[in-house]
Amino acid sequence: MFKTLKEEIKAIKLKDPAARSTIEIFLCYPGFYALIFHRVSHYLWNHGFKLWARINSNWGRFLTGIEIHPGATIGKRVFIDHGMGIVIGETAEVGDDVLIYQGVILGGTTTNKGKRHPTIGKGVIIGAGAKVMGNITVGDYSKIGTGAVVLKDVPPNCTCVGVPGRIVKREGEPIKEVDLEHGNLPDPVSDVIKQLFELHYETDKQIKVLYEQHDLCLVDYVDGIEEELDETTL
Repeated sequence: MFKTLKEEIKAIKLKDPAARSTIEIFLCYPGFYALIFHRVSHYLWNHGFKLWARINSNWGRFLTGIEIHPGATIGKRVFIDHGMGIVIGETAEVGDDVLIYQGVILGGTTTNKGKRHPTIGKGVIIGAGAKVMGNITVGDYSKIGTGAVVLKDVPPNCTCVGVPGRIVKREGEPIKEVDLEHGNLPDPVSDVIKQLFELHYETDKQIKVLYEQHDLCLVDYVDGIEEELDETTL
């Protein structure tokens, strides 16, 4: 237990530049407290004390603003940054070294029992306000952009952004370092709009050229008619 807490404090220091000391993390980080509450609730849940597990979970939600169902499986060195409004459902599975920002929902899309919440691979980053819904899998070292709504599987080493979530593949080795520059995430919708503007600009240029050629042809045609009229008059 103490080894796990030590690993989680170390992970927070690595992922949060605002963390200045161990005592500050222990006293002031709601995400850290939420995971402690969840470890206890999960233990009670797995040993048949489901009501007590839910009661403990509700106390954790009251104190931290983070709701994690006791049945959810949370890996090691998970960091919940700020955390207010996070909801993690009963059958959700979160891998090791995952970074989750405030407002994230790992929710279900069916009322049937069984696996109905997402599986998050190791090293995944989930941006603020993102919604990952249903029995889907987010592959290892992928990133979910801020405000994305993910309804389909995301392969490993990918970035998913937008509503609904769109995958932008990333080549190369798995992401080993945490990249917090969410403003640099690719935006395929913006790229398409930019392409449409460029196409519109090129189309306008071509139409302008056609108008100019049409005017020249019209001038030549009028000049030809005037010359024929002059010859006829003579």
